Amino acid sequence: MLLAAIAAFFVAGFAQAKDYVIHAGRLIDGTTATPRERVSILVHDDRIASVTPGFTTPEGAEVIDLSDKTVLPGLIDAHVHITGQFDGGDPVRELVTRSPLDAAYKTPAYARATLQAGFTTVRDVGANTDLVVAMKRAIAKGEIAGPRMWVAGAPLGPTGGHSDSHTGLDPAISNPEWNDSIVDGVDEAIHAVRDHHRRGVDLIKIMPSGGVLSVNDDPNLQVMSDAEIKAIVDTAHALGMKVAAHIHGREAIDHALKLGVDSVEHGSFSGPESYPLYKEHGAYLVPTLLIAQRVYEIAKTNPEQLPPSSAKKALAVAPVMRDNLGNAYRAGVKIAFGTDQGLVPHGQNAKEFALMVKSGMTPGDAILAATKNAADLIGDSADIGSIQKGRFADIIAVSGNPLDDVTTLEKVGFVMKGGTIYRRAGEDTGIGGVPDAGGH
Repeated sequence: MLLAAIAAFFVAGFAQAKDYVIHAGRLIDGTTATPRERVSILVHDDRIASVTPGFTTPEGAEVIDLSDKTVLPGLIDAHVHITGQFDGGDPVRELVTRSPLDAAYKTPAYARATLQAGFTTVRDVGANTDLVVAMKRAIAKGEIAGPRMWVAGAPLGPTGGHSDSHTGLDPAISNPEWNDSIVDGVDEAIHAVRDHHRRGVDLIKIMPSGGVLSVNDDPNLQVMSDAEIKAIVDTAHALGMKVAAHIHGREAIDHALKLGVDSVEHGSFSGPESYPLYKEHGAYLVPTLLIAQRVYEIAKTNPEQLPPSSAKKALAVAPVMRDNLGNAYRAGVKIAFGTDQGLVPHGQNAKEFALMVKSGMTPGDAILAATKNAADLIGDSADIGSIQKGRFADIIAVSGNPLDDVTTLEKVGFVMKGGTIYRRAGEDTGIGGVPDAGGH
């Protein structure tokens, strides 16, 4: 009797499951950039059950009429910082007056804005480890509306490097949290990777070169030893995690690629010698042009809003980043979409597309960078990045044709993640909490 009752419960549950059929006027499915016309996408629970030609209406399914829209897979931003956003304040003062608790209260709004913009998956590559892992879990449980998250936690680099928040401050000022980002030597590097894994991260972020928004380090120079890089890569890979490497300088790029990193973030000073290494080792370039443009604009108009020494670096690096993407793309390097959001308000991620196209990519390949390629970089092409049977029902729609005008992706009117509709007819449905009016 008990087994019969349990069986009846599950049968009833499946019979009552919510089915949708999406009538897509134009479909760019993420497997290629070639569109299809008049396609029906059947959604059962959180997955895509079928993708068929023509407009069909299975019995019991609710029709979502997107027959005058372009439908795409949920977009993927492979380089975000979801727990922070630059609002024009003094970065040094904020460093020593704000805690992770301040960030925790703001992060749900940032996550919601990102989802509302059509980005149903993100890879967060630098944040307070415990905060961003907790955020990932809350979203996965449906407690907060936001994109699927793969998270790196605190980025790893050496004393005085891009990840060292102590640099430039009174030596007496410190914070135990900042030490999560500092590794000196092979043993510390191995321990940090294992500790991050224990705390729930999905990948590791390293900083083998100097940066732009850090104080008094040189983006051209390699600041981690080859031994430290190799120790982190080997340990992370042994634990099933990929390694994303923030790098600007050519020497550090070439060394890190040879040592097995899975992606180069920014990659500003890559040269002709670097591109074959990307291809030989199967690594991705994540170009992050949106932050480059924004930092350049701030350096020109309000340099006081940047840390000391950063404005000069920004003016030198940003133009090179744009040129590098075009050169890498033409050389056949794999490109994955990434914005480095938080310097630009969360929810404006899609502005990266126009910059990618301006640098030489076709609109179709820019879209694939934010779907198929980004899913491959993350390591979950079986679930995300395309509209195919068995994938998560992560589906968006826009008016117009982004293959003709890629900026149409900046105005997403429909967002479904895992079979749940978060945006419809251009409006937030309010699922997952109270919508944030200032999210965009």
